[in-house]
Amino acid sequence: MLRAILFDLDGTLANTDPWHYKTWKDILNDYGVAIDHNSYKLSISGRTNPVIIQDLLPHLSTTAAEELAIYKEARFREIASSLQPLTGLLEFIEWIEKQKLQKAVVTNAPPENAKFMLDVLQLADIFELVILAGEMTVAKPDPAPYKLCLEKLRVSAQEAIAFEDSPSGIKSAEGAEIYTIGVASTHQPESLLEVGASIVINDFSDQKLQKLLDNWNIYPTDQPT
Repeated sequence: MLRAILFDLDGTLANTDPWHYKTWKDILNDYGVAIDHNSYKLSISGRTNPVIIQDLLPHLSTTAAEELAIYKEARFREIASSLQPLTGLLEFIEWIEKQKLQKAVVTNAPPENAKFMLDVLQLADIFELVILAGEMTVAKPDPAPYKLCLEKLRVSAQEAIAFEDSPSGIKSAEGAEIYTIGVASTHQPESLLEVGASIVINDFSDQKLQKLLDNWNIYPTDQPT
């Protein structure tokens, strides 16, 4: 039986990649590191700042890396005030509420970013639970953030569906044995299927999503096929 819908934040509730890409591109350029959209998706999208900075700027001290991460996110918040919910998201949330399902966010975003984005999207009061993987000892792609979410909601993995836009997020949700739907807002559908997404949708208005949900409703004790 379906009891909970779990969402990633960046790239899933809203396509934040254009703003993150611009911010990282400008900052890394100051350090003599050039990135394009392809290298951004491979080395940055879906990963935490400490890992990104360690990979791309390994010469920075721990303090300098922490300061750069804080600066980068502050820059992001300055330019991302026009964020919009992904197409169909608000209608999907209405459907979730009508079904009386639990809903939560599981994100690698820093706390300040998560609050900022949920406020801008006018979703701050919508979610019963927000799991901030960055505040845990491990983050996505480790399954621990999703396992903690299930524990706090008191649901099993078989009673939840997760939505993720990045390979690391899909690996995290799949690692927690949650039926995972890829959202092709930031990555090609093929790359999301390759890392374990059961299906991929373009956005929340995709007819494939409605068909899947109909199957869950008709056969609530069966895993959709």
